[in-house]
Amino acid sequence: MTKTKFTREEALAFHLDPTPGKWEVQATVPMTTQRDLSLAYSPGVAVPCEEIAANPELAYDYTNKGNLVAVISNGTAVLGLGNLGALGGKPVMEGKSVLFKRFADVNSVDIELDTEDPEEFIKACKLMGPTFGGINLEDIKAPECFIIEQRLKEEMDIPVFHDDQHGTAVICAAGLMNALHLSGKKIEDVKIVLNGAGAAGIACLELLKSMGAKHDNCIMCDTKGVIYQGRTEGMNQWKSAHAANTKLRTLDEAMVGADVFLGVSAKGAVTQDMVKSMADNPVIFAMANPDPEITPEEAHEVRVDAIVATGRSDYPNQVNNVLGFPYLFRGALDIHARAINDEMKIACARALAELAREDVPDEVAVAYGKSLTFGRDYIIPTPFDPRLIHRIPPAVARAGMDTGAARRPIIDMEAYEAGLRGRMDPTAAVLRGINSRARAAQSRMIFAEGDDPRVLRAAVMYQRNGFGKAIVVGREADVKEKLEASGLGDAVREIKVVNAANTAHLETYKEFLYQRLQRKGYDRQDVHRLAARDRHVFASLMLAHGHGDGLITGATRKSAHVLEAINHVYDADAEHGVAGVTALLHKGRIVLISDTLVQEWPEAEDLANIAERAAGVARHLGLEPRVAFVSFSTFGYPVSERASKMHRAPKILDARGVDFEYEGEMTVDVALNRKAQENYPFQRLTGPANVLVVPARHSASISVKLMQEMAGATVIGPILAGIDSSIQICSTTMTANDILNMAVLAACKVG
Repeated sequence: MTKTKFTREEALAFHLDPTPGKWEVQATVPMTTQRDLSLAYSPGVAVPCEEIAANPELAYDYTNKGNLVAVISNGTAVLGLGNLGALGGKPVMEGKSVLFKRFADVNSVDIELDTEDPEEFIKACKLMGPTFGGINLEDIKAPECFIIEQRLKEEMDIPVFHDDQHGTAVICAAGLMNALHLSGKKIEDVKIVLNGAGAAGIACLELLKSMGAKHDNCIMCDTKGVIYQGRTEGMNQWKSAHAANTKLRTLDEAMVGADVFLGVSAKGAVTQDMVKSMADNPVIFAMANPDPEITPEEAHEVRVDAIVATGRSDYPNQVNNVLGFPYLFRGALDIHARAINDEMKIACARALAELAREDVPDEVAVAYGKSLTFGRDYIIPTPFDPRLIHRIPPAVARAGMDTGAARRPIIDMEAYEAGLRGRMDPTAAVLRGINSRARAAQSRMIFAEGDDPRVLRAAVMYQRNGFGKAIVVGREADVKEKLEASGLGDAVREIKVVNAANTAHLETYKEFLYQRLQRKGYDRQDVHRLAARDRHVFASLMLAHGHGDGLITGATRKSAHVLEAINHVYDADAEHGVAGVTALLHKGRIVLISDTLVQEWPEAEDLANIAERAAGVARHLGLEPRVAFVSFSTFGYPVSERASKMHRAPKILDARGVDFEYEGEMTVDVALNRKAQENYPFQRLTGPANVLVVPARHSASISVKLMQEMAGATVIGPILAGIDSSIQICSTTMTANDILNMAVLAACKVG
């Protein structure tokens, strides 16, 4: 996979816009009327308070405790940056909270404790215990992290999990199961060498030993060499527990004949000579971040039979903690667990290992831009595998129930798994797939409005994120000035700046335009002004002549004006079947609305064309289209001449024999609500519609803007569908990230 690139300014802007930080709190109950407030707070709230006081277990029913995890840190070991303090670590803890929500739909609150005293830290966590269903400890330096976790596990009755230790251990164990399977070796027989006797390293070895690895076959090393029985220098009780009875004293010596190397240490700790000395089919997990102990290229140079994993996403076999902690907590929370024990961690590892051996879904292959098959380069599932949410938590929950950790066992496991499937947010998979396709396409993207800082930032992000070459239409001096003002001055050398004055193709563009417009009242002087001075026209001419693969425009002018300019070069109008399709992303749902751009008052035949265009866009986005022709009437009632075209349009599609679901006319609630659809058993949609064809452009515009402003929906589009070339028109309110999304759509030729 391509490694994502960004500047410090981009990272800071991401955390600043649209609001500071990475998450917010939203109410899950109505809070509009006096009655709502009376129920939510006083006096209504007294009722559940009394019930919980009488039976504490009811807190899981009447509060959010059962789906709430605290991410707690004191910032003493933040990433690889060291002791940044409680406040310095807060962005990481917020990020961890976001990952809980994104991957397992677990609500999470970050808490930063301003103390390096383990006793104070322990006391604070214990005092907050009633609030949460679990605690995820994060970025706490060793050995304090061992003391804190062990005490909290002993003294609290909710799961306490230090992800820096056990998250790495679980994913490492999953990968090792499959690596040994491919090598034909058993865990109880292999010689394991671990380098890095910190929190993660010790946890890895402890978990592997609980899975069957023999103590005498495991050698742990730190910066001073092998940890052996009798060593006194640099020792503590946690290292001493893994001291080996051996005469080996250095990592070089320990690696001779080793079957497995586990590294959680530092870049370059392992040499090619060490790898050469290992046993046949060696397994090398070089997990140091950001740079591994030895790169896969270096290892394979001397041992083609090696199976190599790292902590990096740009190499195969990434040991990524996000494969573990969200799903461990999901399973633990759902059984109201008292703890996350070794059996639950092992169950998680085994479920991950088994998942990697199965056929990989097509959407994963699309997202990663390549086919993935179980083997030496695929021993661990990818973080974006949609099966993780409904495969890993049930395995964890079963292990918790079998070992007595569950307060409330799951009775119907099949229903539980079905419920977990529904927690997945399909919008994330769609956007991820589009990004992967764009990277594979490597399109040259023309950004027409090089005088706008948002457009310039989007152009730089497009290129630096590996989507392709960014071409900006603008004046060089102006572009340079605005990039420098945005903190992106170094990008001037990266992107290509084009204008009428520096292109060698202006005369060709003008002649082409004159041939198109000479019978529409335009003379050569008019054509010159359009081609040389109108950036939307100039950019469209570049695209028409193959001097770019896609075009992004519209961020600085109204869409109607931009569409008119494009029409000088392309047939981007209703007469030629062009339509605007806007994607609304809200609460895990995607709905496309059309026509939002081109056709003001389409008739039945036009509506059928729009439906086909929109269905094509849906498929480009990875959705199986279910089209609803929506109106204020449902299947002819109430009767209205204004709604008749919505009634006729599906019949036109009947005659065409299209290959997607469609139905209408119907009201929006019937189109989107499965329950409402049950009142019409004859209707043909197999589920809620994901494409709405509306009666007119004004109704489409109102719908989109209402959802955006009132509901906070994410809007992508309008996506211009039906033009031979890939053109996307932005809105004037879009951010740089929104414009980048439009460029990615154009790169994928969605439309």
